[in-house]
Amino acid sequence: MPEGTVTVAGLRAGSVPADTDPEKAGTPGGPVPSGACSDTRREIAFHGERSGRAPLTWGQRAIWHAIRRTAPNDHYFNIGRVLPLADRGRPVTVPEALGALARLTERHESLRTRLLLPPLDGEPAQSLADAGTLSVTMTRAAGLPEAAAEAEALLGRLSATRFDYAAEWPVRAALITVGDRVTHAVLVLCHLAADGHAAEVLVRDLRLLVRRGSAGRPPVSTPLDLARDQHAAAGRRRGAAALAHWEAGYRAAPPTMFPDPCAQPRTPRFWTGRLVSPALARAVGTVAAAHRVSGSTVLLTASAALVAAGEGHRTAAVMPIVGNRTAGALRDLVSTLSQDGLFVLDLADASGPREASGPGETSGPAEPHGPTEPSGPTEAAGLAGTFTDLLPAAYRSALRAYRAAVYDPVEWDALGERLSAEYGTDVHPYCCFNDMRLVERALPEGPRATGAELAEARRRTTFGFPATQDRVACRYCLHVTEEGDALAVSLTADTAYLPPEKIRAHLYAMEELIVASAAGTPPPLTELRTLLAAAGGDRP
Repeated sequence: MPEGTVTVAGLRAGSVPADTDPEKAGTPGGPVPSGACSDTRREIAFHGERSGRAPLTWGQRAIWHAIRRTAPNDHYFNIGRVLPLADRGRPVTVPEALGALARLTERHESLRTRLLLPPLDGEPAQSLADAGTLSVTMTRAAGLPEAAAEAEALLGRLSATRFDYAAEWPVRAALITVGDRVTHAVLVLCHLAADGHAAEVLVRDLRLLVRRGSAGRPPVSTPLDLARDQHAAAGRRRGAAALAHWEAGYRAAPPTMFPDPCAQPRTPRFWTGRLVSPALARAVGTVAAAHRVSGSTVLLTASAALVAAGEGHRTAAVMPIVGNRTAGALRDLVSTLSQDGLFVLDLADASGPREASGPGETSGPAEPHGPTEPSGPTEAAGLAGTFTDLLPAAYRSALRAYRAAVYDPVEWDALGERLSAEYGTDVHPYCCFNDMRLVERALPEGPRATGAELAEARRRTTFGFPATQDRVACRYCLHVTEEGDALAVSLTADTAYLPPEKIRAHLYAMEELIVASAAGTPPPLTELRTLLAAAGGDRP
């Protein structure tokens, strides 16, 4: 599993947020838009073992704060999955599939948990129901090809509206049938109930419930239990230690990565560029193996180095989304556990000691040097070394970020407000990284790709701007997924700070930087700004 990853931040793997009408997107709950005249509804009853109330877990608080910042476009955070059921095994009947959905809801408490909103400003809580009914959309298709297309279309329709967090169950379910057999199940999940890893757990369990009638032992932990643990004394001590890492990191980095607008914002303001590159997939694996780090660390380091170079910073601060599932009791928990980490990288570390650090590394960021740093192009900052020279320090910084990604978002907000008041400017990187792959592929056996082979593979690279958004609570959001044998890297950015041509340049520069490093010619850090200026200029 890539370090610090396992989540899908509002997107199913391989997809990007689509253009939406803000008025339509802002309508919670109610009838889900239907594109099939044969849609019907079936009600299924579920009966769990207990009910209860608890504060939100810290992961739930984190996504709730993001939802509030993004509303009314918070349908962006919905997580969707399609489960084919006609690809193997015996045919599945409608009663079998409906029964499996009921047992899935009974097995995982988060699927029958809704938000309790306070009457005034304050933090909401969660309310677990022991019983209820779930409405399942039923759609008929003429044959298997039509069923597969309808499943994807239905996924889009069910994902297109925001959840009514206090009134609606946090799962929307649908079944597609051909004749009297179920061919596909569709799940759309509220991000308060599940993250990307949890969505995969649900798909696995639903498949087992359909095929075998059982998904095995229930999860060890529950969201209510986790919430009570986090809000107890021991949990709060752990959260305070994590926030100490954040404060040290904030003080070691610039207040923000993108301090000044550089262009008139487009309408819609946020654009997503997407680069799909087989060469990048091979190059990331090659560099990771050569330097004994994960591919996720290679991509995170490239992102940080390019942002710092482009904005004239010596130190980069990036917020990787961390899955927080290293504890065995949390691996099968269906909830949203992911939170932001803080990755701080001083590009001058490429000139320092480069001995490898083992997994026992626990030290914090470098000594803080205040709220500002030397500004201007990185060429003037006295940097030495190449991109790959950054990887040992980046590995250690990434580990620290992952260990300090469990904390109370209310306290995190207070920390940011305190430092912003102290500095007289907003303190927030506004720069995030989300490796949404659940696992990293191993390099294929045999000799590593040559520079010529990688150059040839780059001929298959594609790029486009598939989506726009009116509102995203960040200025630079990088998402990594897979598409066949290629890496798909999407960058959603605020066009006031990164206009479309710069979004394109950042993605092509990342490909060039890592491919050149895999070929044995890692670019010097002093040339990254030039690389950004030239990247992709000869590409379609």
